[in-house]
Amino acid sequence: MNLIDTHCHLYMAPLDTDPAAVQARARDRDVTEIIIPAYDQASWDLMTPYEAEPNLYTAYGIHPWLAHECSGGEAFDELLVALRERLETTNPVALGEIGLDTKIETSGLEEQLPLLEAQLQLAVDLDLPVILHCRGAFEELLTALENHKGKIRGVLHAFSRGPDLGNRFIDAGLHIALGGSITRPTAKRPRKSALRLPLERIILETDAPSIGLHGVFPAEAEPAHVADVAVALAEIRDRSVGHIANVTSANARELFNLPAEEGADPA
Repeated sequence: MNLIDTHCHLYMAPLDTDPAAVQARARDRDVTEIIIPAYDQASWDLMTPYEAEPNLYTAYGIHPWLAHECSGGEAFDELLVALRERLETTNPVALGEIGLDTKIETSGLEEQLPLLEAQLQLAVDLDLPVILHCRGAFEELLTALENHKGKIRGVLHAFSRGPDLGNRFIDAGLHIALGGSITRPTAKRPRKSALRLPLERIILETDAPSIGLHGVFPAEAEPAHVADVAVALAEIRDRSVGHIANVTSANARELFNLPAEEGADPA
């Protein structure tokens, strides 16, 4: 069985203290590959140790939380030039983490939307999938995606809403990433999505160390816990964990153009 954590900030504390041990614990639970999204220039520079490491894959983007630092003018243009250069000179599997967020005070949508639009266009230009963050701006994000319909592929990460909204994003060309929220017995909306969304468009993640699981605090979350997400999804859908692992990992490989699983039948 092979599981993939499609969203983990391995360069953040406490995971950065001993990333080799984090990976070893993940392998012990059949989580053999990790996608690491960087969200600002400071985190881009922390990615170098992981760029050539087997079974670790990088992504680069500018998070909406940073929109206030580059709203308009030369700073905006310079940051986008730097992002393009980073994407073209490394070997990323995606552009991200990017998106929209109305739950912060540092910047509003009027600053975030131009940054998102520029990065969506860059993803189209470079033929990269996007890793999307969204809180409180789902309609605005859907509108932005509509402007690139048929050209954008990617994932709405850390999805914790209901299946009706999830299917709208699937119709817009995205996959849906399920994580720790579906392990919580009282989390009705994400568990309903886990049951009803098409399995062929679901991938798994932790968003460690930012989101916890049932009985696991966020700071304690790590890629090994993708195994718990897979168990929860298997229970919700009444399928074997092996089946869930096979399908969700295949989905991730196709979306992010990851190498074939070692030992897999090339046919």
